[in-house]
Amino acid sequence: MRSTIAAGFAALAALGAAGTASAKDVLGVTCKSPPPAHCNGEACSALLGDPGNATDPKTGRKFWLDYPCDLKLGDKLVFILNIHGAGSIGQWERHYFPAFDYKDKYKLVVATPTAATSPVRVPGQPGVRVWVSDADDAHLQNIATAVFDAFGKQNIKSFWLAGHSQGGATSHRIVCTDFFKDKVDGLLSLSGGRIGRAEINPRFGPPKADGSPPDPRAMPASMTAPPLPACQFSHIFETGEHEIVSLPATSPLADALGCSARVEEKDVGDTAPGYVWDYARQGYKVWGMKARPGSAHIWVYPKCQGGRVVADVERLDKGHTEGLEPHITEAIVKLMVAAPGGKLQHGG
Repeated sequence: MRSTIAAGFAALAALGAAGTASAKDVLGVTCKSPPPAHCNGEACSALLGDPGNATDPKTGRKFWLDYPCDLKLGDKLVFILNIHGAGSIGQWERHYFPAFDYKDKYKLVVATPTAATSPVRVPGQPGVRVWVSDADDAHLQNIATAVFDAFGKQNIKSFWLAGHSQGGATSHRIVCTDFFKDKVDGLLSLSGGRIGRAEINPRFGPPKADGSPPDPRAMPASMTAPPLPACQFSHIFETGEHEIVSLPATSPLADALGCSARVEEKDVGDTAPGYVWDYARQGYKVWGMKARPGSAHIWVYPKCQGGRVVADVERLDKGHTEGLEPHITEAIVKLMVAAPGGKLQHGG
């Protein structure tokens, strides 16, 4: 334990002495601002195959690591493990929820990995890259451990899982597992499931080959009211307006945490679009259009036990795959940074 703490302080001391991290590597990554391999719009498609700038020391798998370039001794960090959805890749997720744009301002460490396998989910159809327990859980744990060791647990104010779509479902699956339950302080679900589920649009999904909407589907009863999680954490749910039937006005998690009734915050608006979208299948509003400017409603459940954050963010006139706009991204980051942490230091 002492060697880990010493290593963390040594890394921060070296970074602070350098003034910026340009002369210092963390996990083999030289810090840059703006972040490396940063792209916008169609230019991103050429970079999507790049698996990352850091390496899982136990498996050799690559992932993206972005961290503040002006760290000083005593700085407290918010660590976000940013997990992509089905059929996606880390570099796309990195731009879909571009927390890396705010790494210096809010002292964020953002790790963005890529799932290992593409199992066949529909007979006769190509496989789709998804997170699979046997193939990926150890990798996610390895990344978290590497970040803890590199920056020092005592320097990490809070640790968040963030995931889009199946990455959000994966975050929900692992958050209370033995490795993560006493480490994760918050879960950001980006269209990846709400605690107190928001009913999904019956025509949710990618469009058919001719661009028409998918056939309506019935939601299994088991998907309508999942149980409360077995461990405690802050929870932010973000969704596009067209993905759901409606957003519930109550939250069973907020009730369990003794929060007050939800309060609507001032809407957040953007004149700039997000960076990425589904380049091959944009045009069906439920699935997502080409990235555009937009606005969002934000509701917060105040006065939760322990100061935990429970919030909902609904992006207006948006679907599933349109990248988050800058001001909306920052509003979510602010909620994450404001939430309490400390599990890493106190073991739960």
